[in-house]
Amino acid sequence: MGISTLPGQKAAERPDARAARARWAAPVPFLILGLVFSSYFVQIPSLKSDLGLTEGELGAFLVLPVLSGVVAMQWAGRLVARQGSATLVRLTMLGLPLSLLGFAVCGDRVTFAVVLVVFGAVDGLMDISINAHAVAVERALQRRVMNSCHAAWSIGAALGSGLGAAAHHAELSRAAHLTLIAAAQMPLALAAGRHLLPAAADREADQRPRATGWRTGWTPRLLLLGLTGTVVLITGGVVGNWGGIYLHEDLGASLATASLGYLGFSAFEAGVRLVGDGLQERLGTRRLTGASAAVAVTGLTAVVLSPSPAAAIAGFSLLGLGMAVLVPITLGAAGHGEGEHSAADALAKVGTLTYTGMLLGPVFIGWCAGSFGLTATLAGLLVLLSATLLVGLRRL
Repeated sequence: MGISTLPGQKAAERPDARAARARWAAPVPFLILGLVFSSYFVQIPSLKSDLGLTEGELGAFLVLPVLSGVVAMQWAGRLVARQGSATLVRLTMLGLPLSLLGFAVCGDRVTFAVVLVVFGAVDGLMDISINAHAVAVERALQRRVMNSCHAAWSIGAALGSGLGAAAHHAELSRAAHLTLIAAAQMPLALAAGRHLLPAAADREADQRPRATGWRTGWTPRLLLLGLTGTVVLITGGVVGNWGGIYLHEDLGASLATASLGYLGFSAFEAGVRLVGDGLQERLGTRRLTGASAAVAVTGLTAVVLSPSPAAAIAGFSLLGLGMAVLVPITLGAAGHGEGEHSAADALAKVGTLTYTGMLLGPVFIGWCAGSFGLTATLAGLLVLLSATLLVGLRRL
């Protein structure tokens, strides 16, 4: 991989042993994040049923973690600037699995709402800090690692989905399932935290002056990256939040089978991300994202037209294959972009925009699903995704 491809690198610098260790530690928080979220996703159908929620009510509740995540992101850039990304990564690697345990005790709607708020806030802090740390590692190593970090997220998501399906099949209680997931991640988080880059690495790797706040410094390119990321993340969120419900309630799949939609999506996404850094170097960003967009649109089309759970699961898998590199490349483009922002500043701006869009996404998806059905809602999402990728990916 050519070192000239990353802005701000110094050709004479060689990555030291500390940076090499950080290269292998950096994907671990992505793995934890994917595993936690997929474990949460596979419990959404049972939470909906246990709490007696309609599609519209569930959509409203799913706004809460996005809202708290947006608020938390306003502090993430400042915290990274003051404490370094690694400090925040270490704290959130432990905090997110602990917040997952809250869903084990959700017996009423108020508790569900509180847990969602806490869960979303920790996720907002973690999302910015782990991507900022990945950018710092890329600059220290003078090579791309963002796709492989996001591959770890997808591996965690696939693993969590598979374990969730197994938990449903074994008829484990929600409390038992989530407790086992949280407990298994604590040693991993503690071990990885020892090898992250020190706080000074964020400042050493990124010498760009920092913007004064989230209201200022928006450029057309940064705005377009944020809008593209918003639609891509909303689509991925729909697979996690609504894919199981679509398979279970619209196509008649069992709860265990319904978990396979997100499993297929995550597994294929992970497979492409593992080789995504190399593909980006060989094919170039424009060709890779163009081909990926075509595959993603084809996959979502297959989901909308699916006559059976098996066909829909295949469509979700194809969608994951196509969407795999779009988020890492979009975030990498923001984090490495020239201008007045540090990596954390730029990522916080893009994250604020994507999360704000996702704030409205669950409400809109829930309202559309309640009014028109999930099939028609997914068809509308297909049109939105196609149009956004056609325009947005030209600026990468």
